[in-house]
Amino acid sequence: MNLFQKLFSNSPAKSQKHYYTFSVKCKRCGEILEARVDLDNELSVEYEEGGDIYRARKMIMGENKCFQRMEVELKFSPSRELLEQHITGGEFI
Repeated sequence: MNLFQKLFSNSPAKSQKHYYTFSVKCKRCGEILEARVDLDNELSVEYEEGGDIYRARKMIMGENKCFQRMEVELKFSPSRELLEQHITGGEFI
């Protein structure tokens, strides 16, 4: 395609989304749920002496059985690699 066709075409530009996907299991009822974090929009930066780190917090609730809430905290490096993960009310699978 030449430049003018790209500028005036009706097709939108495709954006590349980056997600971190994980699965958790409820400690109360055993329900398995899948969740994801948008690495481009859902991370909060924390400035530390050793360098910047990124954190995400998610509250996950089951749909079918007990509606127990699970709190997930994830810590990422500046290159968006997972460093740490913690969960309350469930376990990672």
